[in-house]
Amino acid sequence: MNLSNNTILISGGATGIGFALAHQLANRENRVIICGRSESNLAKARAAVPALATRICDVADADSRRDLVQWLNTNYPDLNIVINNAGVQHRRLLEDGALDNVDQEVAINFTAPIHLIGNLLPLLRRQPKAVIVNVTSALAFAPLAGLPVYCATKAALHSFTMSLRQQLKTTGVRVVEMIPPLVDTNLGTRDAAFKGGLSAEDYATEALLQLENDKDEVLVGTSANTRKLGEALFERMNGY
Repeated sequence: MNLSNNTILISGGATGIGFALAHQLANRENRVIICGRSESNLAKARAAVPALATRICDVADADSRRDLVQWLNTNYPDLNIVINNAGVQHRRLLEDGALDNVDQEVAINFTAPIHLIGNLLPLLRRQPKAVIVNVTSALAFAPLAGLPVYCATKAALHSFTMSLRQQLKTTGVRVVEMIPPLVDTNLGTRDAAFKGGLSAEDYATEALLQLENDKDEVLVGTSANTRKLGEALFERMNGY
């Protein structure tokens, strides 16, 4: 896959993995658009990498998503890569009834990418070649009990990605899944149990190398072993 001279949208591209990908892709002479909910985070990203185009968008909100799609069709009709990276993560102890924002977590992590893909597919199919990249997680295969909704949404997005790849296999739209391991970002509530992951920059470097080499599943570091062993790791990861 050629990773230069593309027009690329990255949701949740102002921080973490999304920003690291945006930064490196911009350095490869791509036109990179990042969207997110935080105007201040988008401004910081644009200050750090002036080549980035930015757009405020809550991908979980239908009106905001529709405005984004219309804006892209008007201003970036050559859009050929979409990276669904936006995500949120909350610790939830369900026996305590901690369900605040659960609908938002499901929407941002799972249903929003589906809607965005559906809305952008006509534009992508007009390109000679296009790529959809869905960012899931190694936790889709071996969940952490303290993050039940996050892990479930990533497992669902993995399943959806497999089906989407099959549906689009005879078209010019390729479907790729990025499956990050533990990466040191500000996603969710970080404590000692979450320290020691890859830096976002190191993850992006290896992930883009695999993307360039036409991997359908981008597996960096420990995510390859987690993908292989899956639920067999559950007891070890959850302190049984």
